[in-house]
Amino acid sequence: MSEPIGTLLGVVAETMGMSGDGLRLLLGSIGMLLLALSFHRHGQKGSVQAAAAGWILLGLFVYLRSEYYVKIDDPLLILMTAMALPGGILLAMMEIRDARNEVSDESLVWFRGMVAWAMIPYHLVYSIPFLNIAVVMLTASSAEGMLEFAGMGQYTLGEVMVDLHDGGEVTLSVWGGNMWILTEPLGEGGFFVEMFHADGTSVHISFILSCSGLQSMIIFVGAIAALRTVPLNRRLRGLFIAVPTIHVLNTFRNAGIVWLSHSYSDWIFMDLNMFDFAHSYAAKAASLFAMFLMAIALFDLLPELHRHIMRFIPPSLWPKKQESVSES
Repeated sequence: MSEPIGTLLGVVAETMGMSGDGLRLLLGSIGMLLLALSFHRHGQKGSVQAAAAGWILLGLFVYLRSEYYVKIDDPLLILMTAMALPGGILLAMMEIRDARNEVSDESLVWFRGMVAWAMIPYHLVYSIPFLNIAVVMLTASSAEGMLEFAGMGQYTLGEVMVDLHDGGEVTLSVWGGNMWILTEPLGEGGFFVEMFHADGTSVHISFILSCSGLQSMIIFVGAIAALRTVPLNRRLRGLFIAVPTIHVLNTFRNAGIVWLSHSYSDWIFMDLNMFDFAHSYAAKAASLFAMFLMAIALFDLLPELHRHIMRFIPPSLWPKKQESVSES
């Protein structure tokens, strides 16, 4: 049974002469721009309506990605993407409720800016092949350098390849697309680089944009950039702490996946080989834990960030303060 919302949008896209991915990207782009506009024009006429529409469109944009994660059987990302649409609708309802009650929730305004200025830079990198390829090459080269520095073997990188939307792959040198703006849909791999052992045998692992840790970086970039009341110097210090640290941790992650996949190539557990286990479960759990620790470290420098985040956590989940008992 096919997913009804995606099926309906597929029909709409076909009627408009667009691909399903093209319509999804268009809806997401409009949602990002509406949230950015509502953040920077907060308090002006129409900003709440723009925010409400932006939340729903972005929720739909992320939700439609869940079909891909179902195909690759990634349970964590299936859950996260599937919750995006109801989450977007809930946020839109919160925006409208506050507007009716003439209440301005600064944390909700911050969240608009966080989401907008996290997603816009990511999709600029994705949509500009020069930037996309540069990030992929940096990711692959960093992992290769880490493996060799740690004495885990000698490796080389292959040519930049392009995963075509209609199937198959070609080298970047023969790809006829525009390098300044992505004008045609690509396959799930997009631009990728395969890793080889020094003797030329394939490691059977390729690096794509989603291996770069860019998603984690831009979450912190958006969260820090949207702190409107915080002086610029403190925001810059927060960025200088977060972004390089995430890149280093992600390099360890990628190198670890390569080493584990090669060293335990025959390991199987519940139909999962070592690559699938390390990539889809162990590495994601470690990444979420690392982001949690990163956030705690930044709370000391940016207590405003902590206040905004706690605003979205139900009070019932807040840690209870122990009451002191006086002895008579």
